[in-house]
Amino acid sequence: MRHRNAGYKLGRNTSHRRALLRNLVTSIVMEDRVETTITKAKAARPHVEKLITLGKKGDLHARRLALSYLQTREAVTRLFETVAPRYGERNGGYLRIVRTGFQKGDGAEKAFIELLGAEQVLDEKRQKRAEIRAKRREELDKAMAEQQQQSAGDGTDVSS
Repeated sequence: MRHRNAGYKLGRNTSHRRALLRNLVTSIVMEDRVETTITKAKAARPHVEKLITLGKKGDLHARRLALSYLQTREAVTRLFETVAPRYGERNGGYLRIVRTGFQKGDGAEKAFIELLGAEQVLDEKRQKRAEIRAKRREELDKAMAEQQQQSAGDGTDVSS
């Protein structure tokens, strides 16, 4: 019988498992979306939901409880100022787990765990990255063209 055997052990001892979940939850709060294995995503979900509920309370005690679990002060600030206000009217169910395929090597099933309503934020990040990439590419192409002109100019001087 498995009475009162809730939770996942994740093949780790207690301190390692707690550290893993704290890191994963901090990453979810900071990034809005993280790719991990399905089991880790399912294990992290209740922790993230409890922290968002604390963020919705917004008082000093809730902030200190969140700070005792999350790894950085920036994560706590983001939780209370950006993430929790998104879910003011919602009573739970703040996360989505989307299966993405299998991991190379051991074949573990992978999934994205993401906060609901983070689509706009993720699209903005994606758009900024694309703009930065395009700008870098332009600068690189410009530098290559200048270098080719210089080498062509040097080549004509040497052969003359």
